[in-house]
Amino acid sequence: MSKSKRTRTIKVDYLARVEGEGAMYVKIKDGRVADVKLKIYEPPRFFEAFLRGRRHSEAPDITARICGICPVAYQMSACHAIEAACGVVVDGPLRELRRLLYCGEWIESHTLHVYMLHAPDFLGYDGAVTMARDYPDIVKRGLRLKKAGNAIMTVLGGREVHPINVRVGGFYRVPTRRELGGLVAELEWAREAALDTVRWVAGFEYPDFERDYELVALSHPDEYPMNEGRIVSDRGLSIAVDEFDDHFAEEHVEHSNALHCVLKERGAYFVGPMARYSLNFAKLSPHAKEAAGEAGLGPSCRNPFRSIAVRAVELVYACDEALRIIDSYQVPDQPAVEVVPRSGLGHGCTEAPRGILYHRYQLDSDGVIGEAQIVPPTSQNQKTIEQDLHQFVTPRVELAKDDLTWQCEQAIRNYDPCISCATHFLDLQVDRE
Repeated sequence: MSKSKRTRTIKVDYLARVEGEGAMYVKIKDGRVADVKLKIYEPPRFFEAFLRGRRHSEAPDITARICGICPVAYQMSACHAIEAACGVVVDGPLRELRRLLYCGEWIESHTLHVYMLHAPDFLGYDGAVTMARDYPDIVKRGLRLKKAGNAIMTVLGGREVHPINVRVGGFYRVPTRRELGGLVAELEWAREAALDTVRWVAGFEYPDFERDYELVALSHPDEYPMNEGRIVSDRGLSIAVDEFDDHFAEEHVEHSNALHCVLKERGAYFVGPMARYSLNFAKLSPHAKEAAGEAGLGPSCRNPFRSIAVRAVELVYACDEALRIIDSYQVPDQPAVEVVPRSGLGHGCTEAPRGILYHRYQLDSDGVIGEAQIVPPTSQNQKTIEQDLHQFVTPRVELAKDDLTWQCEQAIRNYDPCISCATHFLDLQVDRE
């Protein structure tokens, strides 16, 4: 039997260097890709269900536990949604501090992905530990860069993981100018390290692979988006955050414990650094724009393998933005705006390192949560990842199994999937015959 007539199955039962538990399944029949599944088998965690009956003030701390890598994203989206339900707007220095906290998360999360999870793919290593034997200085730079992001989270959030200083309306305590000033020297080093990171990853060999994604991200008229903005796409979508459910829908698929989110009008779409960058390039800092040009990136990028370079550019931006905020910081009169609970429906959407993260809460007059919805970035990208694999494998069906498996895993890691974030769906239905 010729190779083209064989049925081949590529399976990876345990995806490495991703957060959470998932598997990959690709079936090739008669020289064509017959089936592709990103199987997320991590048990559902039901966060939306056990938010019911909890007070509105508890949402930031509860949702932060969804992810140890991007807890700030969950806290920020929760705060914005609760505040919207209660008719409160947080601005001024408190708004800036929230943005600074988000900079810390972007720095630590992007660095973890670039250095520890994704770079080994391009350099031919199984992981960062084996890579460190040949590139010790590179890995040390990555560890120190990640630590710079963690330091911001410690000063503002009270600790590096699952911050405890964030509350609805602001913070329990705000830092002094001196405390923030203590971060400056290391952030200035981090900015240079981030620029070196862009130069480093620009030298990687990238597969020739582009797709015509519908890119979706927040867009703000005055700044590169983190906490606020309209939800836009490169195909004309432009909606307020509270219109999310009018245009997006979550679907359950049999092979995944995580819901797939799609655009009702057009299906799969793409969120994350590549979408954020392509839709908001003009809002990047001068350092970040210059670094992007030196790396061969134009104002838009559609090769998911080059997303590692886009993340490195966002590292530069996050360092720049953190330094800007610290330099102009004025201690606010109060650490938080008063939030008086009321009956209402609130929506929030912020830019997690991996893309837009949507929250919706229904509150009663006492501020008790009656209903919650959380749509994480990875659930929004799942269908797109499967489509990537289908198109990526098609011209490579004759590759040796080990080589094809390696490349398929790398294609998944382009998205830095956070599987634990995605396995939270509310209803479990079992059909028995």
